[in-house]
Amino acid sequence: MVVVLFVVFLACIVLRMPIAFSLGFSSFIYILFSDIPLSILPERMFSGIDSFVILCVPGFILAGNLMNVGGITDRIIHFCMALIGHVRGGLGLANVGSSMVFAGISGTAISDTVSIGSVMIPAMIKRGYDAEFSAAVTASSSTVGPIIPPSLPMVIAGTVTGLSVSRLFVAGIIPGLLLGFGLGIVSYLISVKRNHPKEDRLPFREVVRSFFSAFWAILMTLIILGGIMGGFFTPTEAAMIAVFYALIVGFFVYGELKLSALPKIIFDSAVTTASLMVLVGFANVFAWILTSEEIPLMVTQAMLSISSGPTGYIILVNILLVFVGMFMETIAALMILMPILLKPAIALGIDPIQFAIMCVLNLVIGLTTPPVGVCLFVASSIARISVGRLSVALIPFIAVSFIVLMLVSFVPQVTLFLPNLVFNK
Repeated sequence: MVVVLFVVFLACIVLRMPIAFSLGFSSFIYILFSDIPLSILPERMFSGIDSFVILCVPGFILAGNLMNVGGITDRIIHFCMALIGHVRGGLGLANVGSSMVFAGISGTAISDTVSIGSVMIPAMIKRGYDAEFSAAVTASSSTVGPIIPPSLPMVIAGTVTGLSVSRLFVAGIIPGLLLGFGLGIVSYLISVKRNHPKEDRLPFREVVRSFFSAFWAILMTLIILGGIMGGFFTPTEAAMIAVFYALIVGFFVYGELKLSALPKIIFDSAVTTASLMVLVGFANVFAWILTSEEIPLMVTQAMLSISSGPTGYIILVNILLVFVGMFMETIAALMILMPILLKPAIALGIDPIQFAIMCVLNLVIGLTTPPVGVCLFVASSIARISVGRLSVALIPFIAVSFIVLMLVSFVPQVTLFLPNLVFNK
Protein backbone atom coordinates (compact mmCIF):
# COMPACT_ATOMS: atom_id res chain seq x y z
CA MET A 1 0.00 0.00 0.00
CA VAL A 2 2.90 2.36 0.54
CA VAL A 3 3.46 2.26 -3.23
CA VAL A 4 -0.09 3.56 -3.70
CA LEU A 5 0.67 6.36 -1.23
CA PHE A 6 3.67 7.60 -3.22
CA VAL A 7 2.06 7.10 -6.63
CA VAL A 8 -0.99 9.16 -5.66
CA PHE A 9 1.20 11.81 -4.02
CA LEU A 10 3.43 12.17 -7.09
CA ALA A 11 0.39 12.23 -9.38
CA CYS A 12 -1.07 15.10 -7.36
CA ILE A 13 2.24 16.99 -7.60
CA VAL A 14 2.36 16.50 -11.37
CA LEU A 15 -1.22 17.79 -11.59
CA ARG A 16 -0.04 20.88 -9.63
CA MET A 17 -2.34 20.26 -6.69
CA PRO A 18 -1.24 22.34 -3.65
CA ILE A 19 1.30 20.40 -1.58
CA ALA A 20 -0.96 20.36 1.50
CA PHE A 21 -3.82 18.72 -0.37
CA SER A 22 -1.44 16.39 -2.19
CA LEU A 23 -0.29 15.09 1.19
CA GLY A 24 -3.86 14.91 2.51
CA PHE A 25 -5.40 13.23 -0.52
CA SER A 26 -2.67 10.60 -0.85
CA SER A 27 -2.93 9.87 2.88
CA PHE A 28 -6.73 9.57 2.59
CA ILE A 29 -6.44 7.08 -0.32
CA TYR A 30 -3.92 5.01 1.67
CA ILE A 31 -6.16 4.89 4.75
CA LEU A 32 -9.27 4.21 2.66
CA PHE A 33 -7.78 1.05 1.13
CA SER A 34 -6.03 -0.11 4.31
CA ASP A 35 -7.43 -1.76 7.41
CA ILE A 36 -7.31 1.57 9.28
CA PRO A 37 -10.35 3.54 10.55
CA LEU A 38 -10.86 6.90 8.84
CA SER A 39 -10.99 8.56 12.26
CA ILE A 40 -7.20 8.33 12.32
CA LEU A 41 -7.05 11.16 9.75
CA PRO A 42 -8.46 13.95 11.97
CA GLU A 43 -6.74 12.47 15.03
CA ARG A 44 -3.28 12.64 13.46
CA MET A 45 -3.98 16.08 11.97
CA PHE A 46 -4.90 17.43 15.39
CA SER A 47 -1.88 15.85 17.08
CA GLY A 48 0.34 17.54 14.49
CA ILE A 49 -0.80 21.03 15.43
CA ASP A 50 -1.46 20.38 19.13
CA SER A 51 1.79 21.95 20.31
CA PHE A 52 2.53 24.89 22.61
CA VAL A 53 5.56 25.89 20.54
CA ILE A 54 3.61 26.06 17.30
CA LEU A 55 1.36 28.70 18.88
CA CYS A 56 4.05 31.24 18.07
CA VAL A 57 3.36 30.82 14.33
CA PRO A 58 0.14 32.93 14.22
CA GLY A 59 1.78 35.42 16.57
CA PHE A 60 4.79 36.09 14.37
CA ILE A 61 2.63 36.16 11.23
CA LEU A 62 0.29 38.72 12.78
CA ALA A 63 3.19 40.81 14.14
CA GLY A 64 4.85 40.87 10.71
CA ASN A 65 1.64 41.97 9.00
CA LEU A 66 1.04 44.68 11.60
CA MET A 67 4.55 46.07 11.20
CA ASN A 68 4.33 45.90 7.42
CA VAL A 69 1.03 47.78 7.20
CA GLY A 70 2.28 50.16 9.88
CA GLY A 71 4.92 51.58 7.53
CA ILE A 72 7.90 49.59 8.72
CA THR A 73 8.93 48.27 5.28
CA ASP A 74 9.35 51.72 3.73
CA ARG A 75 11.41 52.91 6.72
CA ILE A 76 13.72 49.89 6.58
CA ILE A 77 14.31 50.42 2.86
CA HIS A 78 14.91 54.16 3.31
CA PHE A 79 17.47 53.52 6.06
CA CYS A 80 19.38 50.96 4.00
CA MET A 81 19.37 53.24 0.98
CA ALA A 82 20.61 56.17 3.07
CA LEU A 83 23.37 54.01 4.54
CA ILE A 84 24.74 52.26 1.43
CA GLY A 85 22.84 53.69 -1.55
CA HIS A 86 25.84 55.78 -2.64
CA VAL A 87 27.93 52.64 -3.32
CA ARG A 88 28.04 51.26 -6.88
CA GLY A 89 24.90 49.14 -7.22
CA GLY A 90 23.64 50.64 -3.98
CA LEU A 91 20.00 49.76 -4.59
CA GLY A 92 20.95 46.09 -4.85
CA LEU A 93 22.87 46.30 -1.57
CA ALA A 94 19.97 48.16 0.03
CA ASN A 95 17.70 45.36 -1.17
CA VAL A 96 19.85 42.76 0.60
CA GLY A 97 20.21 44.92 3.71
CA SER A 98 16.45 45.50 3.89
CA SER A 99 15.85 41.76 3.72
CA MET A 100 18.30 41.15 6.57
CA VAL A 101 16.50 43.68 8.80
CA PHE A 102 13.06 42.54 7.69
CA ALA A 103 14.04 38.93 8.46
CA GLY A 104 13.94 39.80 12.15
CA ILE A 105 10.26 40.64 11.79
CA SER A 106 8.67 38.33 9.22
CA GLY A 107 10.32 34.93 9.74
CA THR A 108 9.28 33.82 6.26
CA ALA A 109 10.84 34.22 2.82
CA ILE A 110 7.63 34.77 0.88
CA SER A 111 6.56 37.79 2.96
CA ASP A 112 10.04 39.26 2.45
CA THR A 113 9.81 38.79 -1.33
CA VAL A 114 6.38 40.40 -1.50
CA SER A 115 7.05 43.30 0.88
CA ILE A 116 10.58 44.25 -0.18
CA GLY A 117 10.20 43.18 -3.81
CA SER A 118 7.06 45.20 -4.51
CA VAL A 119 9.00 48.36 -3.60
CA MET A 120 12.58 47.59 -4.61
CA ILE A 121 12.17 45.74 -7.93
CA PRO A 122 10.25 48.57 -9.69
CA ALA A 123 12.61 51.16 -8.15
CA MET A 124 15.70 49.29 -9.36
CA ILE A 125 14.32 48.81 -12.88
CA LYS A 126 13.41 52.51 -13.05
CA ARG A 127 16.97 53.48 -12.07
CA GLY A 128 18.52 51.39 -14.85
CA TYR A 129 19.07 47.95 -13.31
CA ASP A 130 18.04 45.06 -15.54
CA ALA A 131 14.89 43.24 -14.46
CA GLU A 132 16.63 39.86 -14.09
CA PHE A 133 19.21 41.22 -11.65
CA SER A 134 16.61 43.16 -9.64
CA ALA A 135 14.40 40.10 -9.24
CA ALA A 136 17.38 37.80 -8.53
CA VAL A 137 18.65 40.00 -5.70
CA THR A 138 15.17 40.15 -4.19
CA ALA A 139 14.42 36.43 -4.42
CA SER A 140 17.82 35.30 -3.13
CA SER A 141 18.01 37.77 -0.24
CA SER A 142 14.51 36.76 0.90
CA THR A 143 15.93 33.36 1.87
CA VAL A 144 17.68 35.11 4.76
CA GLY A 145 14.23 35.49 6.37
CA PRO A 146 13.83 31.87 7.54
CA ILE A 147 17.42 31.75 8.85
CA ILE A 148 17.73 34.92 10.94
CA PRO A 149 15.28 34.56 13.86
CA PRO A 150 12.37 34.51 14.28
CA SER A 151 12.00 31.68 11.78
CA LEU A 152 8.82 29.72 11.12
CA PRO A 153 10.66 26.75 9.52
CA MET A 154 12.82 26.47 12.65
CA VAL A 155 9.67 26.43 14.78
CA ILE A 156 8.41 23.51 12.70
CA ALA A 157 11.80 21.76 12.87
CA GLY A 158 11.83 22.12 16.65
CA THR A 159 8.23 20.93 16.94
CA VAL A 160 8.68 17.68 15.01
CA THR A 161 12.04 16.78 16.58
CA GLY A 162 11.71 18.05 20.15
CA LEU A 163 14.76 20.31 19.75
CA SER A 164 14.84 23.63 21.58
CA VAL A 165 13.39 26.35 19.33
CA SER A 166 15.33 28.94 21.34
CA ARG A 167 18.62 27.20 20.52
CA LEU A 168 17.61 26.91 16.86
CA PHE A 169 16.83 30.62 16.75
CA VAL A 170 20.20 31.57 18.22
CA ALA A 171 22.03 29.05 16.02
CA GLY A 172 20.60 30.71 12.90
CA ILE A 173 22.10 34.14 13.59
CA ILE A 174 25.63 33.58 12.24
CA PRO A 175 24.56 31.54 9.17
CA GLY A 176 21.93 34.19 8.40
CA LEU A 177 24.47 37.00 8.61
CA LEU A 178 26.96 35.05 6.48
CA LEU A 179 24.28 34.45 3.87
CA GLY A 180 23.23 38.09 3.82
CA PHE A 181 26.79 39.43 3.55
CA GLY A 182 27.66 36.85 0.90
CA LEU A 183 24.69 37.84 -1.25
CA GLY A 184 25.64 41.50 -0.78
CA ILE A 185 29.17 40.81 -2.06
CA VAL A 186 27.84 39.05 -5.16
CA SER A 187 25.41 41.91 -5.79
CA TYR A 188 28.23 44.45 -5.52
CA LEU A 189 30.59 42.54 -7.82
CA ILE A 190 27.91 42.14 -10.49
CA SER A 191 27.01 45.82 -10.18
CA VAL A 192 30.63 46.88 -10.64
CA LYS A 193 31.00 44.62 -13.67
CA ARG A 194 27.82 45.95 -15.28
CA ASN A 195 28.40 49.54 -14.15
CA HIS A 196 25.11 49.79 -12.32
CA PRO A 197 24.18 53.28 -11.08
CA LYS A 198 24.85 54.63 -7.60
CA GLU A 199 22.77 57.12 -5.68
CA ASP A 200 23.89 60.48 -4.34
CA ARG A 201 25.50 60.35 -0.92
CA LEU A 202 23.05 61.70 1.65
CA PRO A 203 24.14 64.06 4.42
CA PHE A 204 25.08 62.39 7.69
CA ARG A 205 22.10 64.08 9.34
CA GLU A 206 19.74 62.30 6.91
CA VAL A 207 21.40 58.94 7.60
CA VAL A 208 20.92 59.44 11.34
CA ARG A 209 17.31 60.51 10.82
CA SER A 210 16.58 57.43 8.71
CA PHE A 211 18.19 55.22 11.38
CA PHE A 212 15.93 56.55 14.11
CA SER A 213 12.97 56.15 11.78
CA ALA A 214 13.80 52.45 11.33
CA PHE A 215 15.00 52.06 14.93
CA TRP A 216 11.73 50.56 16.15
CA ALA A 217 11.96 47.73 13.64
CA ILE A 218 15.52 46.95 14.70
CA LEU A 219 14.52 47.17 18.37
CA MET A 220 11.76 44.61 17.82
CA THR A 221 14.32 42.06 16.65
CA LEU A 222 16.59 42.86 19.60
CA ILE A 223 13.71 42.46 22.07
CA ILE A 224 12.75 39.06 20.64
CA LEU A 225 16.32 37.76 20.56
CA GLY A 226 17.35 39.34 23.85
CA GLY A 227 14.32 37.95 25.64
CA ILE A 228 14.79 34.43 24.29
CA MET A 229 18.58 34.40 24.77
CA GLY A 230 18.24 35.89 28.24
CA GLY A 231 15.65 33.33 29.28
CA PHE A 232 12.98 35.97 29.95
CA PHE A 233 10.38 34.36 27.71
CA THR A 234 9.82 31.42 25.35
CA PRO A 235 9.45 31.76 21.55
CA THR A 236 5.67 31.48 21.95
CA GLU A 237 5.62 34.27 24.52
CA ALA A 238 7.98 36.27 22.29
CA ALA A 239 5.43 36.09 19.48
CA MET A 240 2.72 37.55 21.70
CA ILE A 241 5.07 40.30 22.86
CA ALA A 242 5.90 41.03 19.21
CA VAL A 243 2.19 41.49 18.42
CA PHE A 244 1.74 43.88 21.36
CA TYR A 245 4.90 45.77 20.36
CA ALA A 246 3.75 46.03 16.72
CA LEU A 247 0.41 47.49 17.82
CA ILE A 248 2.09 50.11 20.02
CA VAL A 249 4.57 51.11 17.30
CA GLY A 250 1.96 51.12 14.53
CA PHE A 251 -0.61 53.16 16.43
CA PHE A 252 1.42 55.51 18.62
CA VAL A 253 4.97 55.76 17.19
CA TYR A 254 4.51 55.75 13.40
CA GLY A 255 0.81 56.54 13.50
CA GLU A 256 0.19 54.72 10.20
CA LEU A 257 -1.76 51.80 11.63
CA LYS A 258 -5.50 52.54 11.70
CA LEU A 259 -8.28 50.75 13.54
CA SER A 260 -10.11 50.32 10.23
CA ALA A 261 -7.17 48.26 8.90
CA LEU A 262 -7.14 45.77 11.79
CA PRO A 263 -9.96 43.49 10.55
CA LYS A 264 -8.20 42.91 7.21
CA ILE A 265 -4.81 42.40 8.89
CA ILE A 266 -6.29 39.86 11.30
CA PHE A 267 -8.21 38.12 8.51
CA ASP A 268 -5.13 37.87 6.26
CA SER A 269 -3.05 36.58 9.17
CA ALA A 270 -5.74 34.02 10.01
CA VAL A 271 -5.87 32.79 6.40
CA THR A 272 -2.08 32.46 6.26
CA THR A 273 -2.02 30.66 9.61
CA ALA A 274 -4.88 28.35 8.63
CA SER A 275 -3.21 27.33 5.37
CA LEU A 276 0.00 26.64 7.26
CA MET A 277 -1.81 24.60 9.91
CA VAL A 278 -3.57 22.52 7.24
CA LEU A 279 -0.18 21.81 5.71
CA VAL A 280 1.28 20.83 9.08
CA GLY A 281 -1.73 18.62 9.87
CA PHE A 282 -1.69 16.71 6.59
CA ALA A 283 2.11 16.41 6.71
CA ASN A 284 1.79 14.83 10.14
CA VAL A 285 -0.67 12.24 8.80
CA PHE A 286 1.69 11.48 5.91
CA ALA A 287 4.64 11.16 8.30
CA TRP A 288 2.63 8.85 10.59
CA ILE A 289 1.89 6.55 7.65
CA LEU A 290 5.56 6.45 6.71
CA THR A 291 6.47 5.60 10.29
CA SER A 292 3.85 2.83 10.49
CA GLU A 293 5.28 1.36 7.28
CA GLU A 294 8.79 1.54 8.83
CA ILE A 295 10.04 3.73 5.99
CA PRO A 296 12.23 5.79 8.38
CA LEU A 297 13.98 2.61 9.54
CA MET A 298 14.55 1.48 5.96
CA VAL A 299 15.90 4.90 4.92
CA THR A 300 18.14 5.03 7.98
CA GLN A 301 19.61 1.60 7.32
CA ALA A 302 20.11 2.39 3.62
CA MET A 303 21.84 5.72 4.23
CA LEU A 304 24.03 4.33 7.01
CA SER A 305 25.07 1.44 4.76
CA ILE A 306 26.07 3.87 2.00
CA SER A 307 27.82 6.49 4.13
CA SER A 308 31.17 5.75 5.74
CA GLY A 309 30.77 8.21 8.61
CA PRO A 310 29.40 11.67 9.54
CA THR A 311 30.94 13.38 6.51
CA GLY A 312 29.47 10.89 4.04
CA TYR A 313 26.09 11.07 5.73
CA ILE A 314 26.03 14.88 5.61
CA ILE A 315 26.87 14.78 1.90
CA LEU A 316 24.07 12.29 1.24
CA VAL A 317 21.55 14.35 3.21
CA ASN A 318 22.53 17.53 1.38
CA ILE A 319 22.07 15.83 -1.99
CA LEU A 320 18.69 14.46 -0.90
CA LEU A 321 17.42 17.78 0.46
CA VAL A 322 18.62 19.77 -2.55
CA PHE A 323 16.53 17.45 -4.72
CA VAL A 324 13.52 17.49 -2.37
CA GLY A 325 13.69 21.27 -2.00
CA MET A 326 13.27 21.65 -5.74
CA PHE A 327 9.89 19.91 -5.65
CA MET A 328 8.43 20.19 -2.15
CA GLU A 329 7.43 23.09 0.11
CA THR A 330 9.87 23.74 2.96
CA ILE A 331 7.58 23.10 5.92
CA ALA A 332 6.09 19.91 4.45
CA ALA A 333 9.58 18.57 3.76
CA LEU A 334 10.68 19.36 7.31
CA MET A 335 7.62 17.66 8.79
CA ILE A 336 8.21 14.47 6.83
CA LEU A 337 12.00 14.20 6.61
CA MET A 338 13.44 15.76 9.76
CA PRO A 339 12.38 12.98 12.17
CA ILE A 340 13.66 10.39 9.67
CA LEU A 341 17.04 12.00 9.02
CA LEU A 342 17.84 13.24 12.53
CA LYS A 343 18.12 9.84 14.27
CA PRO A 344 21.03 8.49 12.20
CA ALA A 345 22.69 11.91 12.40
CA ILE A 346 22.67 11.74 16.19
CA ALA A 347 23.88 8.13 16.05
CA LEU A 348 26.84 9.29 13.97
CA GLY A 349 27.72 12.00 16.49
CA ILE A 350 26.44 14.99 14.50
CA ASP A 351 25.08 17.76 16.72
CA PRO A 352 21.28 17.89 16.26
CA ILE A 353 21.16 21.72 16.33
CA GLN A 354 23.79 21.95 13.59
CA PHE A 355 21.97 19.28 11.59
CA ALA A 356 18.61 21.05 11.90
CA ILE A 357 20.03 24.38 10.72
CA MET A 358 21.66 22.57 7.79
CA CYS A 359 18.33 21.02 6.82
CA VAL A 360 16.42 24.30 7.08
CA LEU A 361 19.02 26.19 5.03
CA ASN A 362 19.08 23.43 2.43
CA LEU A 363 15.33 23.47 1.93
CA VAL A 364 15.15 27.28 2.01
CA ILE A 365 17.50 27.39 -0.98
CA GLY A 366 14.80 25.44 -2.81
CA LEU A 367 12.53 28.50 -2.56
CA THR A 368 14.59 30.09 -5.34
CA THR A 369 15.05 27.05 -7.58
CA PRO A 370 12.71 25.70 -10.27
CA PRO A 371 10.32 24.05 -10.72
CA VAL A 372 8.31 25.04 -7.61
CA GLY A 373 10.38 27.76 -5.90
CA VAL A 374 7.74 30.09 -4.42
CA CYS A 375 10.03 33.14 -4.15
CA LEU A 376 11.18 32.50 -7.71
CA PHE A 377 7.64 32.80 -9.05
CA VAL A 378 6.73 35.82 -6.90
CA ALA A 379 9.84 37.78 -7.91
CA SER A 380 9.41 36.93 -11.60
CA SER A 381 5.79 38.07 -11.40
CA ILE A 382 6.72 41.42 -9.84
CA ALA A 383 9.54 41.99 -12.36
CA ARG A 384 7.36 40.70 -15.24
CA ILE A 385 10.01 38.34 -16.59
CA SER A 386 9.99 34.62 -17.26
CA VAL A 387 10.99 32.12 -14.62
CA GLY A 388 13.65 30.79 -17.00
CA ARG A 389 15.40 34.17 -17.33
CA LEU A 390 15.26 34.71 -13.58
CA SER A 391 16.63 31.22 -12.89
CA VAL A 392 19.73 31.99 -14.96
CA ALA A 393 20.24 35.32 -13.16
CA LEU A 394 20.00 33.53 -9.80
CA ILE A 395 22.92 31.17 -10.46
CA PRO A 396 25.69 33.27 -8.79
CA PHE A 397 23.45 34.01 -5.80
CA ILE A 398 22.51 30.35 -5.34
CA ALA A 399 26.24 29.50 -5.55
CA VAL A 400 26.86 31.75 -2.54
CA SER A 401 23.99 30.07 -0.69
CA PHE A 402 25.64 26.69 -1.27
CA ILE A 403 28.97 28.01 0.03
CA VAL A 404 27.24 29.05 3.27
CA LEU A 405 25.51 25.66 3.34
CA MET A 406 28.88 23.91 3.15
CA LEU A 407 30.17 26.02 6.05
CA VAL A 408 27.11 25.13 8.12
CA SER A 409 27.46 21.45 7.17
CA PHE A 410 31.16 20.96 7.84
CA VAL A 411 32.17 23.72 10.30
CA PRO A 412 30.07 23.05 13.44
CA GLN A 413 31.08 26.26 15.22
CA VAL A 414 29.34 28.35 12.58
CA THR A 415 26.04 27.24 14.10
CA LEU A 416 27.04 26.06 17.59
CA PHE A 417 29.24 28.92 18.81
CA LEU A 418 26.42 31.27 19.82
CA PRO A 419 24.07 28.62 21.32
CA ASN A 420 26.93 27.18 23.38
CA LEU A 421 27.92 30.67 24.51
CA VAL A 422 24.40 31.80 25.37
CA PHE A 423 23.14 28.61 26.96
CA ASN A 424 26.47 27.74 28.66
CA LYS A 425 26.80 24.31 27.14
